[in-house]
Amino acid sequence: MNLSNLQPAEGSTHNQNKRLGRGEGSGKGGTASRGHKGAKSRSGYSKKIGFEGGQMPLQRRVPKFGFKNINRKEYQGINLDTIQMLVDNGVITDTLDFSVLVETRLATKNSLVKILGRGELTTKVKVSAHKFTATAKAAIEAAGGEVVSL
Repeated sequence: MNLSNLQPAEGSTHNQNKRLGRGEGSGKGGTASRGHKGAKSRSGYSKKIGFEGGQMPLQRRVPKFGFKNINRKEYQGINLDTIQMLVDNGVITDTLDFSVLVETRLATKNSLVKILGRGELTTKVKVSAHKFTATAKAAIEAAGGEVVSL
Protein backbone atom coordinates (compact mmCIF):
# COMPACT_ATOMS: atom_id res chain seq x y z
CA MET A 1 0.00 0.00 0.00
CA ASN A 2 1.21 3.50 -0.82
CA LEU A 3 -0.25 7.01 -1.27
CA SER A 4 -1.38 6.28 -4.81
CA ASN A 5 -3.78 3.49 -3.90
CA LEU A 6 -5.22 4.63 -0.54
CA GLN A 7 -9.00 4.40 -0.31
CA PRO A 8 -11.55 4.44 2.53
CA ALA A 9 -12.85 1.19 4.01
CA GLU A 10 -15.85 -0.42 2.30
CA GLY A 11 -19.13 1.17 3.43
CA SER A 12 -17.47 3.96 5.44
CA THR A 13 -18.33 6.78 3.01
CA HIS A 14 -21.85 7.73 1.92
CA ASN A 15 -21.62 11.11 0.17
CA GLN A 16 -22.22 10.61 -3.52
CA ASN A 17 -24.03 13.90 -4.08
CA LYS A 18 -23.50 16.00 -7.20
CA ARG A 19 -21.63 19.17 -6.22
CA LEU A 20 -23.90 21.75 -7.78
CA GLY A 21 -22.99 25.36 -8.52
CA ARG A 22 -19.22 24.95 -8.21
CA GLY A 23 -18.17 26.69 -11.44
CA GLU A 24 -18.67 26.19 -15.15
CA GLY A 25 -15.89 23.61 -15.44
CA SER A 26 -17.66 21.19 -13.12
CA GLY A 27 -20.50 20.75 -15.62
CA LYS A 28 -23.01 21.63 -12.88
CA GLY A 29 -22.42 25.40 -12.74
CA GLY A 30 -24.64 28.19 -14.08
CA THR A 31 -28.20 27.21 -13.25
CA ALA A 32 -26.93 24.31 -11.11
CA SER A 33 -29.44 21.88 -12.69
CA ARG A 34 -32.44 24.01 -11.63
CA GLY A 35 -33.45 25.07 -15.14
CA HIS A 36 -34.25 28.67 -16.07
CA LYS A 37 -36.38 31.09 -14.03
CA GLY A 38 -39.51 30.25 -12.06
CA ALA A 39 -40.08 29.76 -8.34
CA LYS A 40 -38.26 26.41 -8.22
CA SER A 41 -35.04 27.98 -9.45
CA ARG A 42 -34.92 30.54 -6.62
CA SER A 43 -33.06 30.11 -3.39
CA GLY A 44 -35.25 29.63 -0.33
CA TYR A 45 -38.08 28.10 -2.37
CA SER A 46 -40.39 25.74 -0.51
CA LYS A 47 -43.78 24.72 -1.86
CA LYS A 48 -46.73 25.30 0.46
CA ILE A 49 -48.70 22.22 1.53
CA GLY A 50 -51.66 21.78 -0.83
CA PHE A 51 -50.26 24.23 -3.40
CA GLU A 52 -51.62 23.46 -6.88
CA GLY A 53 -49.56 25.80 -9.03
CA GLY A 54 -51.79 28.81 -8.48
CA GLN A 55 -55.02 26.92 -9.18
CA MET A 56 -57.57 27.29 -6.39
CA PRO A 57 -56.59 24.48 -3.96
CA LEU A 58 -59.02 21.67 -3.18
CA GLN A 59 -59.14 22.67 0.47
CA ARG A 60 -60.49 26.11 -0.54
CA ARG A 61 -62.76 24.87 -3.38
CA VAL A 62 -64.82 22.51 -1.23
CA PRO A 63 -67.74 24.21 0.58
CA LYS A 64 -67.50 24.48 4.34
CA PHE A 65 -70.47 23.90 6.61
CA GLY A 66 -71.33 22.79 10.12
CA PHE A 67 -69.97 23.63 13.50
CA LYS A 68 -67.40 21.90 15.72
CA ASN A 69 -67.95 22.55 19.42
CA ILE A 70 -64.51 22.73 21.05
CA ASN A 71 -66.06 22.24 24.50
CA ARG A 72 -67.88 19.00 23.59
CA LYS A 73 -67.60 16.16 26.09
CA GLU A 74 -67.47 12.65 24.61
CA TYR A 75 -69.05 9.93 26.75
CA GLN A 76 -68.39 6.20 26.44
CA GLY A 77 -71.85 4.62 26.28
CA ILE A 78 -72.57 1.40 28.18
CA ASN A 79 -76.00 -0.21 27.87
CA LEU A 80 -78.02 -2.07 30.50
CA ASP A 81 -77.79 -5.36 28.57
CA THR A 82 -73.98 -5.13 28.80
CA ILE A 83 -74.22 -4.66 32.58
CA GLN A 84 -76.62 -7.64 32.80
CA MET A 85 -74.14 -9.73 30.78
CA LEU A 86 -71.36 -8.83 33.27
CA VAL A 87 -73.62 -9.96 36.12
CA ASP A 88 -74.48 -13.22 34.32
CA ASN A 89 -70.79 -13.96 33.68
CA GLY A 90 -69.95 -13.34 37.34
CA VAL A 91 -67.68 -10.37 36.65
CA ILE A 92 -69.72 -8.18 39.02
CA THR A 93 -71.92 -9.21 41.92
CA ASP A 94 -73.43 -6.13 43.55
CA THR A 95 -71.49 -3.00 42.47
CA LEU A 96 -70.33 -1.71 39.13
CA ASP A 97 -67.77 1.05 39.57
CA PHE A 98 -65.33 2.78 37.23
CA SER A 99 -62.38 0.46 38.05
CA VAL A 100 -64.41 -2.59 36.93
CA LEU A 101 -65.27 -0.86 33.65
CA VAL A 102 -61.57 -0.17 33.01
CA GLU A 103 -60.59 -3.76 33.87
CA THR A 104 -63.22 -5.20 31.50
CA ARG A 105 -62.08 -2.69 28.83
CA LEU A 106 -65.52 -1.17 28.45
CA ALA A 107 -63.93 2.22 29.15
CA THR A 108 -60.46 3.74 29.30
CA LYS A 109 -59.12 5.36 32.46
CA ASN A 110 -59.53 8.88 31.01
CA SER A 111 -62.98 8.46 29.46
CA LEU A 112 -66.33 9.66 30.77
CA VAL A 113 -69.00 6.95 31.08
CA LYS A 114 -72.71 7.26 30.38
CA ILE A 115 -75.15 4.45 31.17
CA LEU A 116 -77.69 3.97 28.37
CA GLY A 117 -81.10 2.31 28.53
CA ARG A 118 -80.96 -0.48 25.90
CA GLY A 119 -81.86 -3.93 27.20
CA GLU A 120 -83.15 -5.03 30.61
CA LEU A 121 -81.57 -5.22 34.05
CA THR A 122 -83.00 -7.92 36.33
CA THR A 123 -80.37 -7.89 39.08
CA LYS A 124 -79.94 -5.44 41.95
CA VAL A 125 -76.73 -3.53 41.12
CA LYS A 126 -75.17 -0.34 42.49
CA VAL A 127 -73.91 1.50 39.39
CA SER A 128 -71.36 4.34 39.46
CA ALA A 129 -70.92 6.43 36.31
CA HIS A 130 -70.58 10.02 35.14
CA LYS A 131 -74.04 10.25 33.53
CA PHE A 132 -77.24 8.24 33.17
CA THR A 133 -80.12 8.44 30.73
CA ALA A 134 -83.57 8.74 32.30
CA THR A 135 -84.61 5.26 31.08
CA ALA A 136 -81.40 3.67 32.40
CA LYS A 137 -81.80 5.35 35.80
CA ALA A 138 -85.44 4.19 36.04
CA ALA A 139 -84.54 0.62 35.05
CA ILE A 140 -81.68 0.34 37.59
CA GLU A 141 -83.88 1.67 40.40
CA ALA A 142 -86.79 -0.56 39.30
CA ALA A 143 -84.51 -3.60 39.68
CA GLY A 144 -83.73 -2.46 43.24
CA GLY A 145 -80.33 -1.03 42.40
CA GLU A 146 -78.69 2.28 43.19
CA VAL A 147 -77.43 5.06 40.91
CA VAL A 148 -74.27 6.99 41.87
CA SER A 149 -73.09 9.92 39.74
CA LEU A 150 -69.31 10.47 39.73
